[in-house]
This record gives sequence, structure tokens and C-alpha cells, in this order.
Amino acid sequence: MPVIYDFHDRVAIVTGGARGIGRSIAERLRDAGAMVFVWDLHEPGFNGVSFVEVDVSDASSIERGLHRVTATFEKVDILVNNAGFVGTATPVLEFDPREWRRSVEVNLVSFYEVCQRVVPLMKRSNYGRVVNMASIAGKEGSPLRSAYSAAKAGVIAFTKSLGKELADTNIRVNAIAPGAIDTEILLQLSPEDVRALIEKCPMRRLGTVEEVAALALWLCSEDCSFSTGATFDVSGGRAVH
Repeated sequence: MPVIYDFHDRVAIVTGGARGIGRSIAERLRDAGAMVFVWDLHEPGFNGVSFVEVDVSDASSIERGLHRVTATFEKVDILVNNAGFVGTATPVLEFDPREWRRSVEVNLVSFYEVCQRVVPLMKRSNYGRVVNMASIAGKEGSPLRSAYSAAKAGVIAFTKSLGKELADTNIRVNAIAPGAIDTEILLQLSPEDVRALIEKCPMRRLGTVEEVAALALWLCSEDCSFSTGATFDVSGGRAVH
């Protein structure tokens, strides 16, 4: 049976919300009545949300994006840190240091930069839900994806730290660690690589963006009241810890 949420009067920011998992989350929040701001470099191809062009690896861009939100609303209730990229498959010994740092900047440091600016608004109203998008790669360490894996492991630890720091407030901070999800990112992989990902999954299939979004909606809701600093897997049974 479908679960229905009511996010009327809630203001939400979804970074990287133009495509893939971020889009599905933004659409679900919109459909549940939230006022959704999509922060992305690409304009979303769907209606009912406010688009703000934001580069999450640029502090000044984040501040401009937040000003666009606070110019209309004095609060932010929901933050979904989803912006990121996987990058090319490269062995550690061949990785360009600049590209390695760029991956960590976007996939980890940006989460800190956004939270540092948005969470004070949540503290002011003593309410908030933060959802950080991690990855199974942050738990397993994917070969040829060292920068991405290290960054996503950092997201998991960052979520634990921030969740504990805010545990005595009404702000909850949690992460989602998806396994292989059927998004356009898979177009970068060969059919053999995709089959290998499916073989690693005990359910023997790819996950869907809708399945990730369903979990995200609960984490964004008031029903998520006694979970914080946690990482929730959407991996079809692949995760072992």
C-alpha cells in the first residue's frame, strides 16, 4: 500500500535534484506538498519546483542559493544533500591528484559546506531533517573508484558526527547508502559491468530511484524521530554492515 506524507508548509532543498535519484526525491516532496528548491547546475525538466543554479563545490554559490530561498521563506525544514558524481574508473596509482581532490570536494566537502549554512536555520526553528546521500562504495571501497569511495565513506562518518551533535534538538541527520540503482549513470558502464553489479546483489536486480526516494521521504518526515546519525542501505541485501 502506498504511504502518503503531508509536507505542506515545509521548505525543502534538494541538491543535485534535476536528474536521477535527486529528481525522484524532489518530485515526491513536491507531490506531498513541500515547497521544493532544486539546487543543480542543470535546470530540471519537470514543473512545480523552484530551480536555483548552484555549484555545491563553491561556497559563494551556496550562499547565493540560500539567499534565493530565504528571500521568500525564513526557514529550511528539509535538506537532501544529493549532488555528486562517480567519475571515471581509474586505478589509484594513475589517478590525477587534481581529479581526486575534485571528487572529494564535490562528494564530501560540499555536504559540510551546505550543512554549515543551512543547519543554523533549522536550529533557529528547532526543527529539521537532513538526508545525506552516501553509497555502498563508502562501505565496501569500490576498485577503480577510490576518490568516490573515500568521499562516500566520509559522508557516512560526517552524518554520524553531525547527527550526534544535534541529537538534543529536533533535527535529525541520516544517510542513505544505495547499491546499484537504475539511473543514467549506468550508461557509463559496459553491459558486462552492469551484469556484474546485478550479480553482487542477492535480489539479482537493480534498485529503482523510486525505492530510494521512498526511504528518503520517511527520513524527511516527522515519523523519523528516534533515528539520527544512521546510514540506511538500499542495496537489495548486498550490504553486510
